[in-house]
Order: sequence, then C-alpha cells, then structure tokens
Amino acid sequence: MSNFIHSKEFLHFCYQAFENIPITVDFLDKDGKMIYINKAFADFLKIPREEMIGKLVTDINPTSKFMDTLKNKKADIAIKHKFPNGKDAIVHRIPILDDEGQVVGGFGMVLFEGITEMKSIIEKCDALDKELKLYKNHIAKFNTAKYTLDDIIGKSRDMIQCKKKVEKFAKVDLDVLITGESGVGKELFAHALHNESLRKNKPFISINCSAIPGNLLESELFGYEEGAFTGAKKGGSIGKFEVANGGTIFLDEIGDMPYYMQVKILRVLQEKEIVRVGGKTTIPIDVRVCCATNRNLEQLIKEEKFREDLYYRLNVLIIEIPPLRKRKGDIEVLIDKFLNSFYKNSGMFRKISKSGINILVNYEWPGNVRELKNVIDRICVNAEDTNIVEADIPEYILKTAVKSKYDVNELGLDAFLMHMEKEMVLNALAECNNNKSKAAKKLKIPRMSFYRKLEKYDIK
Repeated sequence: MSNFIHSKEFLHFCYQAFENIPITVDFLDKDGKMIYINKAFADFLKIPREEMIGKLVTDINPTSKFMDTLKNKKADIAIKHKFPNGKDAIVHRIPILDDEGQVVGGFGMVLFEGITEMKSIIEKCDALDKELKLYKNHIAKFNTAKYTLDDIIGKSRDMIQCKKKVEKFAKVDLDVLITGESGVGKELFAHALHNESLRKNKPFISINCSAIPGNLLESELFGYEEGAFTGAKKGGSIGKFEVANGGTIFLDEIGDMPYYMQVKILRVLQEKEIVRVGGKTTIPIDVRVCCATNRNLEQLIKEEKFREDLYYRLNVLIIEIPPLRKRKGDIEVLIDKFLNSFYKNSGMFRKISKSGINILVNYEWPGNVRELKNVIDRICVNAEDTNIVEADIPEYILKTAVKSKYDVNELGLDAFLMHMEKEMVLNALAECNNNKSKAAKKLKIPRMSFYRKLEKYDIK
C-alpha cells in the first residue's frame, strides 16, 4: 500500500480525480511528505505546486498538525486551522491505513475557506430548512382530515351505531370499507376515522377513483419515473400513496376502479409497498387504506367487474351508512344544522314552519344528505321572507310528499281531496299564526268560505 501511494498509477488517479474540481485536496506519504496537491489547494496557499511536492508538510505549513494525525492514526474532522497566508479554514486530516492498521499516508482537505464562509453556508442551510418546514406545513394543511365525529349529525339508532364503529375501528390499524348510497356522507366518516386514529397528525389523502381516467389512475396513485411515458415530468413524480405515507388514504368509489388496477391495489394492501410507473424499485409504505363505494360489490363480482380476492381483503371492517329515508328522525336535525350553516355563511336568518318540516320529512330524498343540503340552500336563497313557507319548497318535493302521505288509490278521489284541503287549511293557519283573515287571503278564498271549511273539518 505504501509503495502504491508513491506509484505512477496513484498519481495518475489523483490528477484524473482531483485536478479540476473546485475542492482543495492533498495527499502525504507515511512520513508526512507531500505526494500530491491539486491546483485548487496550491492556488489557495499561493505557493507554486513544484515547490511543495516532496517536502514535509511542516516545512510548507509550520503550524500544521498533520504529523500528529499520522502518529495518532486518528482522523481530525472539521478542525479550525490557520494557514501561513493568514487564512482561517475548516479542514479534514485523515490518516490512510493498510489492512494491518499501519499508516501508509494521509489525506487532507479544506472544507470551508474561512469561518465566515462556513457560517454563511450554515445560515443558508438553516434558512432552507426553515423554508422546507414552512412548505411542509403549508402542504400539510391541504392533506388533513377536516371532519370529526362531531360533524356527523344524526340521533337515530343507526347513526349512533355507525359512529360507535368509527371509534372502535380507529383503535386498530386495519383497512376499512365504507358502504352506502351516494350522498349519505361516506367521506365524512373517512375523515372522522382518521381523526380518531393514532395517525391523526399524519397526512389524509382523498382520491375519487371514478373521477380519474383509468390510464392516469396508476400514475396518480403510485407516481412515475422520469421518461415513464410521453409528457412525464422531468425527475418523475411521487404518487398519492407516498404522499399519504404514515397516514390514511381514502379511495372513494372503489367499485368504479378499473379491473386491472384492482390487482395492484391488492398487492399494496398485502405487501405494503408500491412500484412507480416506469420504475423497478419497490418503495415501502406505511398507509392505512379506507375505501368507499355506493355499488353492490358482490353483484360486481358476479359480473366479473370486481376482484373477489380484493373484496374479501376489504370485507373485514365495514361501516354501512343507512340512507336518509331510513332515518327520518335525523332530517329535522340536519335541517337545523344547514339553516345555521347558511346563516353563518350569508348572514341571512331563515326558519321553516312545522308544516314545511313535515313535508321535507315525508320526502324520500334519493340524493340523501347531499340533496337535503342543496335543497335547504336553494330554499333559503329564494325565500321572500325570514319564515320559509310551503310555497318556497320546490314543487317536485311538494308533489312527492303529498303523494306519499295520501295515496289516492287507497283513499278514493273524494277522501283524497278532502285530506288535501284540510291539510292546506291547517298549514295556512300555522303559517299565519292562526290569523283566520290572513289564512283566507293566503288560500285566495273568501273569508266566509274559509270559516265554513273550519266548521267542516272541525278545526278550532
């Protein structure tokens, strides 16, 4: 090894490796004589290189501690040193040992040309670190679960049971499947599940599998390497699974996921690793997967549109959210929440009469909670007064609600018309605070005719 340091091959290597780099480097033999010093170091010392080769390091730099380094066989890392030209610097002094632990030479390097440069670089690193943390915090705000169990409104037994399941499932780190019709609030439950779990301070990433074309879904979920496909960004891109690492990823509408992608998701669930599009390296991930669907997965399996093995992998922890029509007791509570929300956002106060609430409760709500919120917002905007009356309710709901309450085929036409007339009289009185004159005007009939109807239906 000692002979190699003095060889032409070693010097050739030094000139090839270190001659043109902007880093100061030198090599000594075991006695401390200069074997090689690159141009950058010679320029730094302002001494011709030919005057230093073959000389002891202490002859070149009387204050050098390199002889002690060779004697002690112990590296000096990032040590402050003052050179003969008056420059302060941070240096490395490293002994080179053979297989038997004997010193055969030394390697020197100037890390920073002066304390000021080192401080400047440290300050820049600190500034970059602060900026990186700022961006991370900024990004984290977009990748957090917004809703908690308190945001899930419902007092029915079914909803209480669903919320209890969230609390129970949050304690175990297993994947969850949320089922229910469109608009029942599946995403709210996913948010709440994350916020109840130990992962609550980690990312929550939501992606709708039906909203992204199949050919883009894989790169969206798993990321891609540079050059993986036409239009791929330089340097590639990470996918949603990597962004969600340590937290939760919510795959909404998983029943609409392309069949070929389902096997890739199954692998992620089983192996806890991904491979980027165009890549070969597996990337380990720590992500809890929460899926949701409004489709009948068992029927999709029969139609060969959903993988049976993925279904059984997901079919462990299930939260089945009932439709709004099966929990009518929650409708009035939800109406009150949406009215308060509208007031908070617009500053316009609205309230609905009891008869109006009854009509809304009798409606079937095929769009569930989402439809109810949209209808309440529309009613609040279009209402002419603070008090929302039946006339403010969309006509299609009025017709459906009346039909569901009084079936003409069961009652017969005469009885059906009498029921409707009585209902309208009662609603008019309620909306006019029992003022009979105003109620008659509201129904657009003479006051005496109105009194006869009160007598007819025994309304006091």
